[in-house]
Amino acid sequence: MKLLELIKDYALITFGIFIAAAGVYFFLVPSGLAIGSVSGLALILSNFIPLTISAITMILNVGLLLIGFIFIGREFGVKTVYTSLMLPVFLGLFEVIFPGMGSMTEDAFIDMLCYLFVVSVGQAILFQRNASSGGLDIVGKVINKFFRVELGKAIAMCGMCVALLSIFVSDQKAVILSILGTYLSGIILDHFIFGFNLKRRVCIISEKEEEIKKFILENLHSGATIYYAYGAYQNQERKEIVTIVNKNEYSQLMNFLAKTDKDAFVTVYAVNEVLYKPKV
Repeated sequence: MKLLELIKDYALITFGIFIAAAGVYFFLVPSGLAIGSVSGLALILSNFIPLTISAITMILNVGLLLIGFIFIGREFGVKTVYTSLMLPVFLGLFEVIFPGMGSMTEDAFIDMLCYLFVVSVGQAILFQRNASSGGLDIVGKVINKFFRVELGKAIAMCGMCVALLSIFVSDQKAVILSILGTYLSGIILDHFIFGFNLKRRVCIISEKEEEIKKFILENLHSGATIYYAYGAYQNQERKEIVTIVNKNEYSQLMNFLAKTDKDAFVTVYAVNEVLYKPKV
């Protein structure tokens, strides 16, 4: 990777972990909710250990990294180590700049929603750069390796365990909000991750095949594949145009089809990810 690309990569990763740390410090900590994460576990342990949230988070993350390297190997990579260490660093920075930060909303439920939104944005940026915040992801991978539990389910189980532990330090309302927040965090994170990459696979059968193909290639600057299909009703061979477009291109294509061939047969599928190697 070139130096400029490496700098850009880590700048975005740093920005993503900064946002996640802000969500933890300004919304999770003041609310007292132990939403399933290492930060949530640190919040619980702070009731028994005379250390700051950032210090406990650092100890937990370092311990989890060691467990990961021992039981799984070095597949985590430099990025996971970097994010695992930078999260408590940013938390410590916030503790110095904004000591004794209280709730900005004065409502635990709203704090939970704000935390979920802010942290999900930060984590989505990390996933876009092929990184993660470490933490419970490491425990999930260990469980996945030794107990053959699906990774997503393993991480969710770890998160729920943390949320349930809050019963020892919180009231019933906080415990319920912690469990609800843990459940919602997975749903929201999926939305942010896949929402950024959402594309549509459009399949078109039309008498105006050449015009449509030309529009896709020259106006949308997108690719297309031609399949030969055989209609069972009329026993005729037809050509089907298949293209992958983003939201903006999809709107342009639909408008073009409405003007060019109102009788075109069109099917549309949601596509979460497209992998390809560009020609050099």
